[in-house]
Amino acid sequence: MKLHEEEDLPLWRSKIIFPVNVEKYVAKAHTRGADAIVLDLEDSIAPADKASARTMVPDAARQCAVGGADVLVRINRPLELAVRDIEAAVSESVAGLVLPKVDSDSHVRLLSELLDVVEAQKGLPKGHTKFAVLIETAAVFWRMREIAGADKRVVAISVGVEDITLETHSRPDPEVLMYPSQQIVFAACAAGILALGVVGSIANYQDEEGYRKAIRFSRRMGFEGGSCIHPAIVPLLNEGFGYTEQEIGEAERIVTGFEKAKAEGRGSATIDGKMIDIPIVARAERVLRIAKRIKARDAAARG
Repeated sequence: MKLHEEEDLPLWRSKIIFPVNVEKYVAKAHTRGADAIVLDLEDSIAPADKASARTMVPDAARQCAVGGADVLVRINRPLELAVRDIEAAVSESVAGLVLPKVDSDSHVRLLSELLDVVEAQKGLPKGHTKFAVLIETAAVFWRMREIAGADKRVVAISVGVEDITLETHSRPDPEVLMYPSQQIVFAACAAGILALGVVGSIANYQDEEGYRKAIRFSRRMGFEGGSCIHPAIVPLLNEGFGYTEQEIGEAERIVTGFEKAKAEGRGSATIDGKMIDIPIVARAERVLRIAKRIKARDAAARG
């Protein structure tokens, strides 16, 4: 059973990740044009600094939310730290939590139960805070289907590229990541959530052409958006996981042409020299729905 209808899912073409305790990054985050801003409490924060970084989340989230982006907080994996992170992070300004190193569907449900309590304590509606889950170990890879459908709070799933390739003694190259990436897409679609990711490492942000190529490939595989650690990549993600005027025009011709064919009693049509039937029309209709949402979001961001 699918957890969500498509229109209820967030639009996260681009997520930019910042350590929450670097004020110069936080101050400008809302100007970067990303659909989502991830305030990191995990890998980019030294162990000795985690307690102080946690206290910075509420103010940082309010700053980042000013431009209309969804604010997410990546929490820590050890339960002791996760509980403290959640208690500090949950607020009206925080749309969701990124859950690293998820190990089972029961792990997700446990954290969701905690969220029920914390949201009630803070006067937020139940379910306000969404989950984006990360698959980062070889053992958990085989449970991704159950994790993707574990709880209504889950809206997105990704492979933690650097972590999973470290554990499997491999490299974060596209051909290596093909299989796990395709499995993530299948699990996401079966659960009715977003598959997010760029098939490759996000560490080499200076290779813009390589990044652009990886984004195009990821979109063809079925991913709906990706992450970056540098502002220069945000426009590439927004462009690559959006739709060009040419694609929108083609989708409009397909939908219009098929409606005309139906009115004439036919179940298929030839448009732009191609045979068009129901699955192709459904794909075109989806392009137009998402393009409309993107246009509305971009207009809202411009004020």
